[in-house]
Amino acid sequence: MAQAKHGDTVKVHYTGKLNDGSVFDTSHNREPMQFTIGDGQLIPGFEQTVVGMNTGESRIINIQAKDAYGLHHKEMVGVVGRDQFPPDLEVKAGQQFETRNEDGRTIIVTVTDVSVSDVTLDANHPLAGKDLTFDIQLVAVV
Repeated sequence: MAQAKHGDTVKVHYTGKLNDGSVFDTSHNREPMQFTIGDGQLIPGFEQTVVGMNTGESRIINIQAKDAYGLHHKEMVGVVGRDQFPPDLEVKAGQQFETRNEDGRTIIVTVTDVSVSDVTLDANHPLAGKDLTFDIQLVAVV
């Protein structure tokens, strides 16, 4: 049985849950996720959990918000006029839009509230400020 180590490319199945037990993502309805341990593509704690796992082994890890997608920053929430959107566009809470920040970089914002005159946008990652639990199963070391 292969044991995962730093630098290995691995395939894992995972389920991510919030503290209330709700699932925010899972790979069990698609192909396993493939990544190289140490490339920094994933949350560091997630990658580190896979190190030392044997093929077929499962582990559960809890990752604090600050070590996952960061804390929620109030300064990244803003209100814009409803007139900033096309009049025929139905804007609803939960929708995501691509926009540009002051230095021209593209960012994703999530609509969190809509009124007749205003739209509240949040540029935080949707999982910012949330502690996460991952159930990880090592499928293969490739």
